[in-house]
Amino acid sequence: MRHAGRIIEWRDAQGYGFIEPNGGGERLFVHARALGPGVGRGVGTPVTYARGQDERGRPRAEAVRSPRPARGLASARPEAPPGRWTLVLPPLMAALLGWLWWRGDLAPWVPAAYAAASAATFVAYWIDKRAARTGAQRTPEATLQLLALAGGWPGAVLAQQAFRHKTTKASFRAVFFVVIVLNLVALALLLRPPAGWAA
Repeated sequence: MRHAGRIIEWRDAQGYGFIEPNGGGERLFVHARALGPGVGRGVGTPVTYARGQDERGRPRAEAVRSPRPARGLASARPEAPPGRWTLVLPPLMAALLGWLWWRGDLAPWVPAAYAAASAATFVAYWIDKRAARTGAQRTPEATLQLLALAGGWPGAVLAQQAFRHKTTKASFRAVFFVVIVLNLVALALLLRPPAGWAA
Protein backbone atom coordinates (compact mmCIF):
# COMPACT_ATOMS: atom_id res chain seq x y z
CA MET A 1 0.00 0.00 0.00
CA ARG A 2 1.28 3.44 -0.92
CA HIS A 3 0.99 6.55 1.21
CA ALA A 4 1.25 10.27 0.45
CA GLY A 5 3.31 12.86 2.28
CA ARG A 6 5.93 15.52 1.83
CA ILE A 7 9.60 15.95 2.58
CA ILE A 8 9.96 18.10 5.71
CA GLU A 9 13.72 17.84 6.16
CA TRP A 10 16.64 16.89 3.94
CA ARG A 11 20.31 16.57 4.85
CA ASP A 12 22.07 16.44 1.53
CA ALA A 13 25.56 15.92 2.96
CA GLN A 14 24.38 12.84 4.88
CA GLY A 15 22.08 11.60 2.11
CA TYR A 16 18.88 11.25 4.08
CA GLY A 17 15.83 13.14 5.25
CA PHE A 18 12.36 12.79 6.73
CA ILE A 19 8.85 12.55 5.28
CA GLU A 20 5.70 13.70 7.06
CA PRO A 21 2.52 11.81 6.09
CA ASN A 22 -0.38 13.85 4.77
CA GLY A 23 -2.79 14.46 7.61
CA GLY A 24 0.00 14.32 10.17
CA GLY A 25 1.56 11.47 12.08
CA GLU A 26 5.02 10.18 12.85
CA ARG A 27 7.65 11.35 10.43
CA LEU A 28 9.50 8.68 8.50
CA PHE A 29 13.19 8.34 7.81
CA VAL A 30 14.07 8.19 4.10
CA HIS A 31 17.46 7.45 2.56
CA ALA A 32 18.57 8.93 -0.74
CA ARG A 33 18.70 5.42 -2.21
CA ALA A 34 14.93 5.13 -1.70
CA LEU A 35 14.18 8.11 -3.93
CA GLY A 36 12.99 7.29 -7.41
CA PRO A 37 14.10 9.06 -10.60
CA GLY A 38 13.15 12.71 -10.73
CA VAL A 39 12.06 12.97 -7.10
CA GLY A 40 13.07 16.35 -5.69
CA ARG A 41 14.74 16.73 -2.32
CA GLY A 42 13.56 20.20 -1.40
CA VAL A 43 11.57 20.81 1.75
CA GLY A 44 7.86 20.65 0.95
CA THR A 45 8.26 18.30 -2.03
CA PRO A 46 5.15 16.05 -2.29
CA VAL A 47 5.87 12.33 -2.58
CA THR A 48 4.26 8.92 -2.36
CA TYR A 49 5.96 6.02 -0.60
CA ALA A 50 5.66 2.56 0.83
CA ARG A 51 6.20 1.94 4.53
CA GLY A 52 9.05 -0.35 5.48
CA GLN A 53 11.48 -1.08 8.29
CA ASP A 54 15.22 -0.95 8.71
CA GLU A 55 17.36 -3.71 10.21
CA ARG A 56 16.38 -2.63 13.73
CA GLY A 57 12.68 -2.64 13.00
CA ARG A 58 12.38 1.14 12.85
CA PRO A 59 9.87 2.54 10.32
CA ARG A 60 11.18 4.14 7.15
CA ALA A 61 9.93 5.21 3.74
CA GLU A 62 10.77 3.06 0.72
CA ALA A 63 10.14 3.25 -3.03
CA VAL A 64 9.60 7.01 -2.87
CA ARG A 65 8.05 8.47 -6.02
CA SER A 66 6.58 11.72 -7.25
CA PRO A 67 2.76 11.80 -7.04
CA ARG A 68 0.92 10.81 -10.18
CA PRO A 69 -1.45 13.43 -11.62
CA ALA A 70 -5.10 12.88 -10.88
CA ARG A 71 -6.89 10.70 -13.43
CA GLY A 72 -8.15 12.75 -16.32
CA LEU A 73 -5.66 15.54 -15.72
CA ALA A 74 -2.64 16.13 -17.88
CA SER A 75 0.76 16.03 -16.24
CA ALA A 76 2.50 19.31 -15.58
CA ARG A 77 3.46 21.09 -18.77
CA PRO A 78 7.17 21.51 -19.41
CA GLU A 79 8.48 25.01 -19.24
CA ALA A 80 8.28 26.70 -22.62
CA PRO A 81 9.96 29.88 -23.76
CA PRO A 82 7.85 33.02 -23.67
CA GLY A 83 6.92 34.55 -26.99
CA ARG A 84 10.04 35.60 -28.84
CA TRP A 85 8.60 39.09 -29.19
CA THR A 86 9.43 39.59 -25.50
CA LEU A 87 13.12 39.52 -26.43
CA VAL A 88 12.75 42.96 -27.97
CA LEU A 89 11.79 44.45 -24.58
CA PRO A 90 15.26 44.46 -22.94
CA PRO A 91 17.06 46.15 -25.89
CA LEU A 92 14.19 48.63 -26.25
CA MET A 93 14.46 49.47 -22.56
CA ALA A 94 18.23 49.84 -22.84
CA ALA A 95 17.80 52.14 -25.85
CA LEU A 96 15.19 54.20 -24.00
CA LEU A 97 17.38 54.61 -20.92
CA GLY A 98 20.39 55.51 -23.07
CA TRP A 99 18.39 58.09 -25.02
CA LEU A 100 16.97 59.67 -21.86
CA TRP A 101 20.44 59.82 -20.32
CA TRP A 102 21.88 61.34 -23.51
CA ARG A 103 19.17 64.03 -23.42
CA GLY A 104 20.04 64.80 -19.82
CA ASP A 105 16.66 63.63 -18.46
CA LEU A 106 18.20 60.84 -16.39
CA ALA A 107 21.11 60.76 -13.99
CA PRO A 108 23.81 58.24 -14.98
CA TRP A 109 23.02 56.08 -11.94
CA VAL A 110 19.56 55.18 -13.27
CA PRO A 111 20.74 53.14 -16.32
CA ALA A 112 23.50 51.69 -14.14
CA ALA A 113 20.94 50.63 -11.53
CA TYR A 114 18.81 48.93 -14.19
CA ALA A 115 21.87 47.07 -15.49
CA ALA A 116 22.89 45.92 -12.00
CA ALA A 117 19.34 44.86 -11.07
CA SER A 118 18.95 42.99 -14.36
CA ALA A 119 22.22 41.12 -13.81
CA ALA A 120 21.19 40.18 -10.26
CA THR A 121 17.77 39.04 -11.44
CA PHE A 122 19.27 36.94 -14.24
CA VAL A 123 21.51 35.18 -11.72
CA ALA A 124 18.58 34.67 -9.32
CA TYR A 125 16.58 32.94 -12.07
CA TRP A 126 19.57 30.73 -12.89
CA ILE A 127 19.95 29.73 -9.23
CA ASP A 128 16.23 28.98 -8.92
CA LYS A 129 16.19 26.93 -12.12
CA ARG A 130 19.12 24.86 -10.89
CA ALA A 131 17.40 24.39 -7.52
CA ALA A 132 14.22 23.22 -9.27
CA ARG A 133 16.23 20.56 -11.10
CA THR A 134 18.19 19.32 -8.08
CA GLY A 135 15.49 19.61 -5.41
CA ALA A 136 17.43 22.24 -3.45
CA GLN A 137 15.92 25.19 -1.60
CA ARG A 138 13.98 27.34 -4.07
CA THR A 139 14.07 31.13 -4.42
CA PRO A 140 10.68 32.54 -3.35
CA GLU A 141 8.62 33.89 -6.23
CA ALA A 142 8.16 37.13 -4.26
CA THR A 143 11.93 37.64 -4.33
CA LEU A 144 12.05 37.24 -8.11
CA GLN A 145 9.16 39.69 -8.51
CA LEU A 146 10.74 42.26 -6.17
CA LEU A 147 14.01 42.09 -8.10
CA ALA A 148 12.06 42.71 -11.30
CA LEU A 149 10.18 45.60 -9.69
CA ALA A 150 13.49 47.15 -8.63
CA GLY A 151 14.49 47.41 -12.29
CA GLY A 152 15.60 43.87 -13.00
CA TRP A 153 12.70 42.91 -15.26
CA PRO A 154 14.80 43.14 -18.47
CA GLY A 155 17.14 40.56 -16.96
CA ALA A 156 14.13 38.47 -15.94
CA VAL A 157 12.82 38.46 -19.51
CA LEU A 158 16.20 37.27 -20.80
CA ALA A 159 16.43 34.61 -18.07
CA GLN A 160 12.95 33.29 -18.79
CA GLN A 161 13.95 32.84 -22.42
CA ALA A 162 17.41 31.41 -21.70
CA PHE A 163 16.42 28.97 -18.93
CA ARG A 164 12.80 28.18 -19.91
CA HIS A 165 11.88 29.17 -16.36
CA LYS A 166 8.73 30.73 -14.89
CA THR A 167 7.01 30.70 -18.27
CA THR A 168 3.95 28.49 -17.74
CA LYS A 169 2.50 29.56 -14.38
CA ALA A 170 -0.29 31.97 -15.27
CA SER A 171 -0.42 33.67 -11.86
CA PHE A 172 3.31 34.38 -11.90
CA ARG A 173 3.15 35.73 -15.46
CA ALA A 174 0.23 38.02 -14.55
CA VAL A 175 2.05 39.47 -11.55
CA PHE A 176 5.21 39.84 -13.64
CA PHE A 177 3.30 41.91 -16.21
CA VAL A 178 1.96 44.18 -13.45
CA VAL A 179 5.50 44.51 -12.05
CA ILE A 180 6.80 45.74 -15.40
CA VAL A 181 3.99 48.29 -15.67
CA LEU A 182 4.63 49.53 -12.12
CA ASN A 183 8.34 49.88 -12.80
CA LEU A 184 7.71 51.89 -15.97
CA VAL A 185 5.25 54.11 -14.09
CA ALA A 186 7.91 54.73 -11.44
CA LEU A 187 10.39 55.64 -14.17
CA ALA A 188 7.88 58.05 -15.69
CA LEU A 189 7.35 59.70 -12.29
CA LEU A 190 11.10 60.01 -11.91
CA LEU A 191 11.22 61.89 -15.20
CA ARG A 192 8.20 64.11 -14.53
CA PRO A 193 7.02 64.26 -10.90
CA PRO A 194 3.37 65.18 -10.44
CA ALA A 195 2.60 68.79 -9.65
CA GLY A 196 3.11 69.57 -5.99
CA TRP A 197 5.77 66.87 -5.47
CA ALA A 198 8.66 69.22 -6.10
CA ALA A 199 10.16 70.88 -3.06
